[in-house]
Amino acid sequence: MAHHGGSDPESEPNTRLYNPYQDLNLQVPINNLYKLPTSPEFLFAEESLHQRRSWGENLTFYTGSAYLGGSVSGAAVGFFSALRNFEQGDTLKLKINRILNSSGHTGRSWGNRIGVVGLIYAGMESGVVAVADRDDVWSSVAAGLATGALCRAARGVRSAAVAGALGGLAAGTVVAGKQVLKRYVPI
Repeated sequence: MAHHGGSDPESEPNTRLYNPYQDLNLQVPINNLYKLPTSPEFLFAEESLHQRRSWGENLTFYTGSAYLGGSVSGAAVGFFSALRNFEQGDTLKLKINRILNSSGHTGRSWGNRIGVVGLIYAGMESGVVAVADRDDVWSSVAAGLATGALCRAARGVRSAAVAGALGGLAAGTVVAGKQVLKRYVPI
């Protein structure tokens, strides 16, 4: 609806603003209709008993966290690589360009690679938890072992076994560290 003139429609005496709730005879104030719950809502009561993220939330969290961590780490490596590759006659503009290009390329590359590892780990952990029907340190260790082995499977059995052991060790260390932080560091 077009309004012509310089005054506000609420201040004009011949206009009335439409209120869609005026004829409903609501016993509840209108403001309370839009208050959203602060705790999660579950379809089934059994879901509320598990204090765990769903597989979709896990997938998003681990993939995003891994991509972010990889991108930041890669950008830092690219930054220092660009600093090492400065030449004698480079202008300030050329140096900045070299830093941005190197940081962006290396950060993107590392982010993609480590993000895929996070994606595989999230799938493995969700699968292990679904099969074992429990979520503990050993589920995370098994997921880390399977992720490491799967990521290096194309390079041979020995490489897959070493990567699996390192993946299981890394996952166990992260989960144990998280437990220690929960217990001894007040938040």
